[in-house]
Amino acid sequence: MTDSPSLEKGAVITDGPYSPTSSTLEGSFDAAAERRLIRKLDLRILPVLWVLYLVNFIDRANIGNAKIQGMEKELHLIGQRFNISVWVFNLGYLVAGVPLMVVFRKYGPKSLCIMMFFWGITVIGCGLVKRWEQLVICRLLEGMCEAAYISGAAYLIGAYYKKTEYLTRFVFFCTAGIIAGAINGFISSLIAKMDGTAGYGAWRWIFIIEGIITICVSIISVPLIMPWPENCTFLAPEEKAFMLARVKAEGGHIAEDEITLKEALNVLKDWKIWAGVAMNMGVTENANSLANFQPTILKGLGYTSTEAQVHTIPVYLTGAAFSVIFAYMSEYLQRRYAFYILGWAVLAAGLVVEIVYPPKASVRYMGMFFIACGCYLAMPISIIWVSINAGKGYKRAIAIGAIINFGTAGAFVSSNVFLFKEAPKFHTGFSTGLGLACMGATAATITYLGCMYENKKRDQRRAQLPAVLDETIADLGDAHPDFRFAL
Repeated sequence: MTDSPSLEKGAVITDGPYSPTSSTLEGSFDAAAERRLIRKLDLRILPVLWVLYLVNFIDRANIGNAKIQGMEKELHLIGQRFNISVWVFNLGYLVAGVPLMVVFRKYGPKSLCIMMFFWGITVIGCGLVKRWEQLVICRLLEGMCEAAYISGAAYLIGAYYKKTEYLTRFVFFCTAGIIAGAINGFISSLIAKMDGTAGYGAWRWIFIIEGIITICVSIISVPLIMPWPENCTFLAPEEKAFMLARVKAEGGHIAEDEITLKEALNVLKDWKIWAGVAMNMGVTENANSLANFQPTILKGLGYTSTEAQVHTIPVYLTGAAFSVIFAYMSEYLQRRYAFYILGWAVLAAGLVVEIVYPPKASVRYMGMFFIACGCYLAMPISIIWVSINAGKGYKRAIAIGAIINFGTAGAFVSSNVFLFKEAPKFHTGFSTGLGLACMGATAATITYLGCMYENKKRDQRRAQLPAVLDETIADLGDAHPDFRFAL
C-alpha cells in the first residue's frame, strides 16, 4: 500500500471494510433542496458571467467585422498584415494566460472586472490608430488583458457546481461567445451607417463604441460578480452551509489552497493537461477561423459587406443551439469522449465541404453551419473534461488556464493559413483546419484510453484499502484514492 497517493501525502486512513461503491468524494444530499439551491446559483452566477463573455467575444472578434468596413484600405493592410494583427492577439493570450490565472485565483473573481476595464481601453485604442503597427500593439495588449477571462469564469463556475452539473453550465456560458458572433455582425451593420461621423470611418466606430461599452460593463459588474463560495452572501446561512458541503464533496474549489512556483510547474507535468491542449487546439483553430474570417469568406460567396455581416447570424445561432442540446445529452449520459468525437465529426464534414468547394454558394454556406456546430460542441467539452480530471484548487485553475491559453495557439495557425491570395477558396486554411481537428480527435482518444486504464489501476489499489478514509485527505483532488477520471 505504500504506492497509494494518499499515503504519499501523509493521509490518515481508518480501518473498516471496503465497499467498491463507497466514496468520500461524493455526498448524499436532499434532492429537492439541491434543486432549489441550484436554481438560485444558476440565476446568480451565470447571467453576469454570460454578459461579460458576450462583451469579451465581441471585442475579440470585431476585427473581422472592421476589416470589411474600410480598415483594410485605410491602414493599408497588404499581404499578411491583417493576419499578423489577428494572431498577435493570441500571442498576448499565450504569454499572459497562466500567470493571470494565478493572479485571479489569489485575488478573487472581481479581478476579472479590472482586467476587463483595461482591455476595453485597448479596444478603443484599436479605433484610434493611425498605422497598422499601432493596431498590432493594441491587439497584443488586448490579448494579454483578456487572457484570464474565459479560464477564470470556467474556474468560478466549477467552484460552485458538482462535476455532473459543470458541463451544461459552462456550455450555457459559452453560448454568449456564439451569440456574440451573431450580434457582432448585426451591430457592425448598424455602426456602418456612422461612416464619416466626426471624420471617422465606420470601422473606427466599431472599435470605439464597443470599447466604451466594455468599460461601462466592467464597472457595473464589480458588485454583481460572485466571490468565492466561502464568501458568498446571497444565500441564507443554512443554504450556504449546504452549498459549501457540496463544494467540499465534489466542487473544484479549495478555500485555503496555496501554491508555489515549483508546484505550479509540477502541475504542468500532467500528460492529461497537454492532451487537453491538443484537443482544444484542434477545434479552437477552426472556431477562430470562423470568428475572424467568416465575414470575408461570406463576402467571397457574392454577398455585399452588409449582407455578409447579416449572414453570419444564423450560423452562430445554429451552433449555439446544437452545442446546448448535445452538451445536455453528454452530461445526462456522463459521456464526454463520445460527444467530443460527435463534434469533431460534424466539424470535419463542414471542412470537407469547404475544401471540395462545390459550385453552389448555398452548399458552401451550409458548410459554415457544420463548422460552427462541431466547434462549439467539442470546444467546451475539451475544457471541462480535462479540468474535472485535474481535481481541485490551484491545479484545476492552472489546468484550465493551460488548456484554454495554450490551446489558442491554434489561432496562430488559422491567422497565417487563410491566405488572401487563395480567396475565396482558402484551400490551405480549411485543409489545415481539418488536419488540426484530426489531431484533436486523436488526443481525445488517447485521453479516453489513458483515463480508462488509470481507473482500472486505481480500482485495484483501492480494493486493498479500508472502506472509510479519514476526512483529512478530502482535498487531495485527483490524488484521492476514491477519485476516478471522467470518461
